[in-house]
Amino acid sequence: MWWLADPQDLHRVSDRISSVYVERCHIDRDDNAVVLVNRERTVRVPAAMVATLLIGPGARITTAAVRLLADSGTALCWVGEKGVRLYASGIGPSRGSQLLVRQAYLVTRTKERLAVARRMYDMRFPGEDVSSLTMQQLRGREGARVKKIYRLQSARTGVPWDGRLYKPGQPFEAGDDVNRLLSAGHSCLYGICHAAIVGLGASPGLGFVHTGGATSFVLDIADLYKADYTIPLAFDLAAKGLTSERDVRTAFRDRVTDGKLMTRIVQDVKTLLLSEGSDLTDQDAHELWDEALGTVPGGINWAVDYADGLDGTSFIGVTGPDLSEPKVNF
Repeated sequence: MWWLADPQDLHRVSDRISSVYVERCHIDRDDNAVVLVNRERTVRVPAAMVATLLIGPGARITTAAVRLLADSGTALCWVGEKGVRLYASGIGPSRGSQLLVRQAYLVTRTKERLAVARRMYDMRFPGEDVSSLTMQQLRGREGARVKKIYRLQSARTGVPWDGRLYKPGQPFEAGDDVNRLLSAGHSCLYGICHAAIVGLGASPGLGFVHTGGATSFVLDIADLYKADYTIPLAFDLAAKGLTSERDVRTAFRDRVTDGKLMTRIVQDVKTLLLSEGSDLTDQDAHELWDEALGTVPGGINWAVDYADGLDGTSFIGVTGPDLSEPKVNF
């Protein structure tokens, strides 16, 4: 049957469903399928066809299901409603490190890091050439763009705007109503971006514009969508007098229910990190690093071939420090 997929027959990320969100159900395993059970129906999902399983409120999962998903290279993310919070995540050993290695390569080289940062800003400045701008110039351009967005949203909704105020770590405690709504809405956006990044196997901490934090890359990616999602949403809610944290959380949840934002995040992350025309293999290569060859296969005894190539004048020796041992009389 179609759901009886071999958990080791891993599919490429491009061939998988980017994410499946489940809530208020029991998650179990039946053969090589993940089974989602609630009071109304039972749904079977082929584990190897899902890149990320988002586990929402009211869901419970068995160890057998977790083991199957780990073997299938599926990331697990425990999230709030519709993914607007990320509480915990995990990924099994069957997923490859291709995207993470590529991200580390790009972020540790100034030229490549600047190129990725420029691509991020290019996504926000359609029709503008940012290929020669420095980071200082890009930050200045972005600051001017965001101020303009705030002014336009204020004029559109009639909500007064006196500038951005926020309190790190406590997003609903600083500024006026619209500022608090913005901070709470951004936190929801960070959650869904975090889930997408972890699900792809990238690092949330290796940022290109932001740096030094465990979620620097999350902040980088979230900045791509604030103008389309959280900023207009905050002004709309403030204009209606809906100013509680729950108001913005539920409104943002409803805004992303169609799944288009998650799909967009996945595509943008891959566009930023992967070279043109390449894609994720999504396979754990089980290789060993070699300074001359790049990589060599793992899981074999390299000493066998090495020893066979030695002549009679060569030898292998292992020595350690001299030890002073007491003499024993027999």
